[in-house]
Amino acid sequence: MNKSKLIIFIALSFLASLLIACNRSEGAKSSQKTIAVIPKGVSHSFWLTVKAGADAAGKDLNVNIIWKGPAQETDYSGQINIVEDMINQRVDGIVLAPSHGDSLVPIVKRAQDAGVPVTIFDSGISTQNYLSYVSTDNRKGGEVAAKRMGEKLGGKGKVAILGVKKGSVSTDEREEGFRDAIQKGFPGITIVPIIFYGEANAAKSLAVTEDVLTSHPDLTGLFASNESSTVGAMRAIRQRNLAGKVTLVGFDATADLIQNVREGAIDSLVLQNPFKMGYEGVKTIVDKLNGKQPERRIDTGVALLTKDNVDTPEIQKLIK
Repeated sequence: MNKSKLIIFIALSFLASLLIACNRSEGAKSSQKTIAVIPKGVSHSFWLTVKAGADAAGKDLNVNIIWKGPAQETDYSGQINIVEDMINQRVDGIVLAPSHGDSLVPIVKRAQDAGVPVTIFDSGISTQNYLSYVSTDNRKGGEVAAKRMGEKLGGKGKVAILGVKKGSVSTDEREEGFRDAIQKGFPGITIVPIIFYGEANAAKSLAVTEDVLTSHPDLTGLFASNESSTVGAMRAIRQRNLAGKVTLVGFDATADLIQNVREGAIDSLVLQNPFKMGYEGVKTIVDKLNGKQPERRIDTGVALLTKDNVDTPEIQKLIK
C-alpha cells in the first residue's frame, strides 16, 4: 500500500470510529428517561429549592429533568397547558404541584390514560388517580402555627388569617388546621371570621394586610399561610411600627424572612422541606419505571423556626 492510500485508509478508519462513538452516545442518551417537574409557579424561593431537590435526584438517579411552571401560581390554565405539552412530548413521568385541587383533575386523568405516571407533590388534588403524594402534612403545619400563636398571646386576643387563594389544597389545609386548633385549644382567642386572600402575591398580601389592620385595630395576631403572604404581612407590620405588638406567625423561609425573625418583626416561621419534596417526587417516578411500587403517601415533615432555635443544626439544615 503506497503512502497516499495509507493516509486515506487511516482517515476513513478514524471517521468510522467517530461515527460508531456518536451512535453509542446517542443510544445512551435516548435510553435516559425524562421526567417533567411542574410547580405551581416559579417565582418564589420555595420552588427554587424544590427544583434543587429535583435536579439532585435527576443526577443521582440518572434521569433527565424538565423543570417548567407558570409564572404565577394563580395561572391554572397555564399550568394545564404545560402538563398537556409534557404529555404530548411523551415524557416518562410527571411530578406535579396542582395549583388548584379541582381544575387539574382532568389533565391528570389524561396523563394516566396516556400511560404517563403522575406523582402529586406539595398540594393535594381531588382525585385518587395518581402514583404518589409527596408533601408536608399541611393541616399539621397549621396546627403548629396555632399552638405557637396561642402560647405567645397567652390564650387571649384577636387574630386574622392571611390566606393564599381558595382552592389551593395545601394552603386551604393550613388555614383550616390553624382555625380548628385555635378554636379547640385557645377558646379565649377570637378569630376574624373572614380569611383574607393575598393571591400568592406579596404586593397584594401587603395591601390586604393593611386593610385588615385598619378595619381591626385591636388585632393582636396574624397567621400567614405561605411565603408571599408572610412577606406582605411582615412589610405591613414594619410600615405601621407594629413589630412586637402584632404577633406574626408565617410559613416558609427566605433569608429576608429569617432576618425578620431575628429582628422581631416575625415571631416564627413554619418550615417545610421543599428540597426533599423535589427529590422524593422524582424518585417515586423512577421507582415506578424500574418496576418498584413507591409509597402512596410520603410526608416530608414540618418544623417551627423561632429566634431561639434559628441557629440550631436541625433548623440550619432545613433552611440551607
